[in-house]
Amino acid sequence: MSHRLPWLALLVLAVLLLPAARADAEGLRFDVSIPRSVSAEPVTGRLLIAIAKHETPEPRMVIGLTGPVIVGVDLEQLPPGRTASADATAQSFPLASLNDLPAGDYFVQATLIRYSQVRRADGHTIWVPTQHRRMPFHMLPGNLFSKTQQLHLDPKQPRPARFELTEVIGPVEEPEDSQWLRHVRIKSKILSEFWGTPVYLGATALVPRDYDKHPKTKYPTIYAQSQEPTRPFRFNPDPASHERDLGARAANVQTGYEFYQSWISDGFPRFVVIVMEQSSPYFLEAYSVDSANNGPYGRALTEELIPYLEKKFRLIPQSYARIVQGASTGGWESLALQLKYPDYFGGAWIFNPDPIDFTHYQLMNIYRDENAFAVANSLFSTAERPMRRTVEGQVTHTFREVARLEAALGSKGRSGSQFDAWQSVHGPVGPDGYPAMLFDKQTGVIDRDVANYYREHGYDLTEYTRRNWPTLGPKLVGKLNFFAGEMDNFYLNLAVYDFEAMLRDSKDPHYPGRFEYGRPKQGHNWHLTDFAEMIREMAVHVKQHAPAGTDTASWGY
Repeated sequence: MSHRLPWLALLVLAVLLLPAARADAEGLRFDVSIPRSVSAEPVTGRLLIAIAKHETPEPRMVIGLTGPVIVGVDLEQLPPGRTASADATAQSFPLASLNDLPAGDYFVQATLIRYSQVRRADGHTIWVPTQHRRMPFHMLPGNLFSKTQQLHLDPKQPRPARFELTEVIGPVEEPEDSQWLRHVRIKSKILSEFWGTPVYLGATALVPRDYDKHPKTKYPTIYAQSQEPTRPFRFNPDPASHERDLGARAANVQTGYEFYQSWISDGFPRFVVIVMEQSSPYFLEAYSVDSANNGPYGRALTEELIPYLEKKFRLIPQSYARIVQGASTGGWESLALQLKYPDYFGGAWIFNPDPIDFTHYQLMNIYRDENAFAVANSLFSTAERPMRRTVEGQVTHTFREVARLEAALGSKGRSGSQFDAWQSVHGPVGPDGYPAMLFDKQTGVIDRDVANYYREHGYDLTEYTRRNWPTLGPKLVGKLNFFAGEMDNFYLNLAVYDFEAMLRDSKDPHYPGRFEYGRPKQGHNWHLTDFAEMIREMAVHVKQHAPAGTDTASWGY
């Protein structure tokens, strides 16, 4: 066979592809510029074009899985007045290409997620969002956006549309302290040194009844992970909120007003509830652990923020009085904190946690499966891998769809969304300084080296516990409480089963833990009891584990 044939085939293929590539480039196009009045300096970030069928809410405000069509491109040091374009070659969601957009009338808006350059302590220089606030990245303060335009869009008859990013998202309005809620924000020396730029940690404290009337009382603490800072456990003293929250009862969740009534009632345990704000440049939560990409968040929380809070709010600075609790992301964080700092925390209430066993990374086994998107049924048949379902089992989103959204929202792990969040926490730093991807967002192919890094560095929490059981096990007895709906919308109950099976086989000591499952048709927001009953249970736990002679009556007023 001639050795020239492959080169000829490649040449023919290249010629055949040229018209298609040119057709894409000549399709719909959005030209965007930044006036000098908004920024006199070049700007780096992620440009998003949101294309919606309704004018209100603004298209940029509803970006997400069920939101508008979006296309995204990186801007690198775009000078003021210079034009950048987003066209059919850009990453798009949910359409495979912008040129698949049905012809019609739309409301279109441009927005820019701003990045700042940081020089990390590990030697990498990268561009990331640095606002560190608990909100979607496209809503961060300092971002730019345009006015909304009503346009007729037709990929077959394209007309370039021009946008100016004339608007700037203002600073976050900091919440004011009240009788019940107190807020703090401190600069983390540990994280600032890692990131080479100021990094702040925040916290909201929900204080008990008559807190200010008992200035010498010290309180046990619930560290409620990944909750709304202004509404721990949906706390709301406004009776008018009750009717709006009634839908939560199906999952054993009190309305905010019902919880408030329990919180102030006679005989209710007097805890302080702390919600920590620990946003990273890759997600609205840093997952409470040290990681190569996010930095030493576990150290910062346990060595800086929590000691500060214990002095500020008169918290008992002993492990028996530190309880961690959370659901979903907060569930993973709660288990991770209890496992990584077993002498520091005295118990964990873990609800519907993000994957705690990576043989069930939702429905993917990252150590065995070849592809995140497709399940091979045979040599000739594959099925799409589900990512989300209803409690009846109806699939609503697939891995491929969610990955496509993240690819549109940001490159190099900067989407601020779920898969990128996990990859920034669990994975290694890539050669370019950004998180190494577990799977390719275009093809779904899994990187086995990255998967093995997850396991070897202790982020597969089942495997971490199994490997460290001889020393870790004795410190966990009586501390682990798991709760999961058996129709969890993200299939997270499967990894909980894995953790339970591991504990069931534990020896020296044998400790099966506590596992409670919601059935039938109980999903991601299921709770065994309401929040008030959970806190009463925690109070019993704290008293049982307090050292002999400890005064537990002072916080029982």
